[in-house]
Amino acid sequence: MVSDLLFHELLLLALLWLVVLSYWAWPRGHATTDSAEHEPAKRTTRRATDLKPFAGVTNKPLCTACAPGIESRPQPASTPPLLIGSTRGCPRTGDTQHQFCPHLSCDYYGWAGRGNLRANGHPSGGPWRQLHCVACDAYFLETHGTPLHGKRVPPEMLVWAVGALAEGLGIRAVARVFAVDPNTVLVWLLEAAGHAAAFSRSFLHDVHVTQVQLDELFALLSAVKAGEVSETEALTRLSRSPHWVGVAMDPVTKLLLTIDVGDRTLAMAQRVVHQVVQVLAPGCVPLFLTDGFKEYTTALLAHFGQWRQPERRQATGPRPKPRWMPLPQLLYAQVVKTVRRRRLVRVRHRIVFGTREAIQQVLAACGWQINTAFVERVNLTIRQHVAAVGRRVSTLCKGEDGIQQQLALYHVYYNYQ
Repeated sequence: MVSDLLFHELLLLALLWLVVLSYWAWPRGHATTDSAEHEPAKRTTRRATDLKPFAGVTNKPLCTACAPGIESRPQPASTPPLLIGSTRGCPRTGDTQHQFCPHLSCDYYGWAGRGNLRANGHPSGGPWRQLHCVACDAYFLETHGTPLHGKRVPPEMLVWAVGALAEGLGIRAVARVFAVDPNTVLVWLLEAAGHAAAFSRSFLHDVHVTQVQLDELFALLSAVKAGEVSETEALTRLSRSPHWVGVAMDPVTKLLLTIDVGDRTLAMAQRVVHQVVQVLAPGCVPLFLTDGFKEYTTALLAHFGQWRQPERRQATGPRPKPRWMPLPQLLYAQVVKTVRRRRLVRVRHRIVFGTREAIQQVLAACGWQINTAFVERVNLTIRQHVAAVGRRVSTLCKGEDGIQQQLALYHVYYNYQ
């Protein structure tokens, strides 16, 4: 009897609860449906990915790298000196067509194959010949001006050691492999880097390219490896430190145009663009693709711009001031990436200079879209071959000069291997 009454009471409470729920739920559902039927659908607004047409600036952006520099070494004369021939005795069989007199005061400085050099045997039985310049009566070894000059180690050993440095081994690792002192390897690196930079400047010029991708990568501080600071704090410091590497490459031929080290500011962007301009052929204006680093806009505008006179908006009054505008053939697009919690959540393409149709026409020749994937892949290759900028290595970067030397060596190794 008691159980039946309890059952009926529970059933009554359940029915009352259902009535209350239906009372509160039915008006809301009805109002929502009614408002949805009568309210017009809201139009979703999409943020424009292209910037407004560039209006120009009244002052030309200045580039410190473009300032005329003073040549520290005299350049050879434009007119070649007289050709000297041997008129006495047997003709000399020693080949001296690829050497020139290294003395600055000599009239034959910088001129090869003019007959002013004579082979003078091997001093002290060494492997290298001594050359004599009959114009200034100077003597020098044929290795003068090369990394082999003054070295007592076999040339093969020096070549293999420099190759190991270019492949990513650290200085101490190379010293252990070849059983030499680390300071000796450091000297080899300094001299090889200087010659590599000069070689690159001599051969890498007047290049015709259609696209140039630019990017930056940071070198992890040694304090992170030691646990002194966190990685987040290190990234904050790196944004103001000179441990950033700027890279510019041609994605079509995979040619590495320039590598520079410095602070991630406008000055570094101007240096990178200036070095690219020095490499390009006169009149060559390729398509530039970068990340969202805004300083590239000013750097490109400083090197690829011209003065233009705006049209009058009123019949009376003073004429508008001339404005510095980008060249009509300049095309520049950015790949803006949004990262949250170390995950890529969105990628937007922003057209800065030029039109989207013109940029797509350049990229259509290769079947590509706007991207910076090729320069980012080169960044990974640099980290694998340059010990100073590696991530999980013991040879972390400690100074700008050391990074610059290893990057100069790898620049030549990458392009001419």
